Amino acid sequence: MLSTLLILISLFFGLIDTFVRGPMKKLLISMSLLLASTGLMANTGMTLEDISKLQSVTSLDVSPNGDYIAFTQSKPRTPYVDEDGTAWNQLFVMKKGGEARPFITGKVSIGGVQWAHDSSAIYYTSKRGEDKHNSLYKIPVDGGESQQVLSFETDIGGYTISHDGSKLVFLAKEKDPKHLEKLDKKGFKAKVYEEDIKMTHAWLYELASQEDSQKPEKLDIKDHVLSVAFSPVNDQLMIQTSPTSLIDDIYMKKSLKVVDLDGDIVASFKTEGKQGKAVWSTDGQQIAFLGANDYNDPTNGALYIANVDDETVYKRVANLSSHVMDIAWQGDDVIYIEHQGVESRIVRAAIKRKIADRPVVDYGNGIQRRLSVSNNGDIYAMTDTASHPREVYAFNAEGFERLTNSNSWLADKALGKQVAYEYEARDGLKIQGVLVYPLNYKKGKRYPMIAFVHGGPEAHDSNGWNTNYGDPAQYASAQGYFSLFPNYRGSTGRGDEFARLDQHAYADPEFTDILDGKLALVKDGMVDTDKAGITGGSYGGYATAWSSTALSEHYAAGVMFVGISNQLSKFGTTDIPNEMQAVHARAWPWDDYQWMLETSPIYHAPKGKTPLLIMHGEADTRVHPSQSMEMYRYLKTLGNAPVRLVLYPGEGHGNRKAAAQLDYSMRLMRWMDHYLKGKGGNPPPYDLQHEEKLENGSDSSDS
Repeated sequence: MLSTLLILISLFFGLIDTFVRGPMKKLLISMSLLLASTGLMANTGMTLEDISKLQSVTSLDVSPNGDYIAFTQSKPRTPYVDEDGTAWNQLFVMKKGGEARPFITGKVSIGGVQWAHDSSAIYYTSKRGEDKHNSLYKIPVDGGESQQVLSFETDIGGYTISHDGSKLVFLAKEKDPKHLEKLDKKGFKAKVYEEDIKMTHAWLYELASQEDSQKPEKLDIKDHVLSVAFSPVNDQLMIQTSPTSLIDDIYMKKSLKVVDLDGDIVASFKTEGKQGKAVWSTDGQQIAFLGANDYNDPTNGALYIANVDDETVYKRVANLSSHVMDIAWQGDDVIYIEHQGVESRIVRAAIKRKIADRPVVDYGNGIQRRLSVSNNGDIYAMTDTASHPREVYAFNAEGFERLTNSNSWLADKALGKQVAYEYEARDGLKIQGVLVYPLNYKKGKRYPMIAFVHGGPEAHDSNGWNTNYGDPAQYASAQGYFSLFPNYRGSTGRGDEFARLDQHAYADPEFTDILDGKLALVKDGMVDTDKAGITGGSYGGYATAWSSTALSEHYAAGVMFVGISNQLSKFGTTDIPNEMQAVHARAWPWDDYQWMLETSPIYHAPKGKTPLLIMHGEADTRVHPSQSMEMYRYLKTLGNAPVRLVLYPGEGHGNRKAAAQLDYSMRLMRWMDHYLKGKGGNPPPYDLQHEEKLENGSDSSDS
């Protein structure tokens, strides 16, 4: 009886939000809040507004002595209320065995959190007070105000502090010459594409100096510096660099070196292809880093050990059936996170002892994303599960224990059941993914379905928290949808060979893998074959465009985000042409022009009968917005199916600001509801009536 009442109440207030306007709406919404306070509205499903207020742990760092854990937590801005922008980032500190204390909170953006070597204080970067640029600060752990360590002429990025605390090396760009501002005012604003770019340099600053007039000294390192870390035992620096600051060079030409403070090379390591995180061993004799098997490996999922004394490198953990995602040293061991399929675990690898790697936290304990370890053996990890976003977890005598709760209100939200899902592609290959059931699912009933397709394709969806503004799965669950997250061939998490299966094999069979997931659910009597939609961003947008044209008969709605429509023009407008050739196409356009044309959704536009909503950031350099414009113009001209194009000014390859994220979610789900649950036909109104939500204080976002 209570469940029926809750459903009726939910339907009632859903009708209020859709049809009632002005003061009456405000009154009825207030009544709904009163009902909620009595408990009658508890345990309802998630709304889009709920998704927009989700908080999560964004970084963590345990003190060297293991007594404290510092972590940052996102604080999203409230749409219609706050000034628009990206989420705030707050700092909290937790004493081991105690509760988290807010250290720096409110409208702040804290980054680059690092502990002092003696565990007495926390360094961080932020733009505070009168700062014109991101500056470096220090705050005592036992109380006291933050003090500015250094403000520079441009933003301070990454930084490192020497083992004895006397020196600071930080990353920053040089300030523009003064004459540029004068020329700009006179109209001389010409930009030379990919030539007038700025390099990031490493700068040395003496923390121990008593001279107020000292200025940072630029180190003699010619390349673009991506990361820098002092050795734990001396003043040598481990650096990762690329020839230029162009993203293609950062992806494909990253190098790893050890240098002294004069910029002279102490050790240079031979690496090839993509390269990820690199960390010093505790004795300063070795470096562990994530890297590719070769130049054509789409990932940096193998673990390597580099020896500083003789510059040798060897592979410690191969990515044969999994991928290593993060690493940290603890004594003579490397602790690493390994993702396999849709699960993850934490493993200890003994580098100087001949024993097998052994799990610290085994599969089935959430999805670990980032590590932090103390000198005394404590292990912490940012971890999410199917029931909550990323939180701080600790490995201790009691097992793997959750320490934080960033969204206590989620306890009052009913979530759809989520399971690992495996099915067989038409060529017999096993495809894995994640399936979220409709809330209050009834066996034997068929439901509409949305396939949420990840980008990359060198990425994967895990059996953790998958709900966000672009993939509002738990909201879809509350609205009666199945949500399928397919890890089609080319995805990570299943090793190097699986990740290469889409190379020079665009679209088919990788996107028929997604279709085969839908067909499996139809065969099992769970999904209505005529009510399937598909959406995704970037490569997932490519999958959506292809599925809405070449595979159009299988999908009743599509929402394409920052996606690819023309492989030929995409090559000429992207900022990663070398990466595309090396790990995706395995060919240049002039090598196989016809193949690139035929694997472009615009080539199949005449087949398109699927209503397609296209959305794109106007400032996207990865996939130029012209890709969406081409898709829109082809489909609009053909006139065989409804199509709409929405552009987001100031947004790039994905929406970062609160208003654009909520707007995107609302448009996505309105399109799906209209064509998968509604009357279909002409598109729904494009106006989301944001002005009414602004007027009424934003009590609901689900119109």
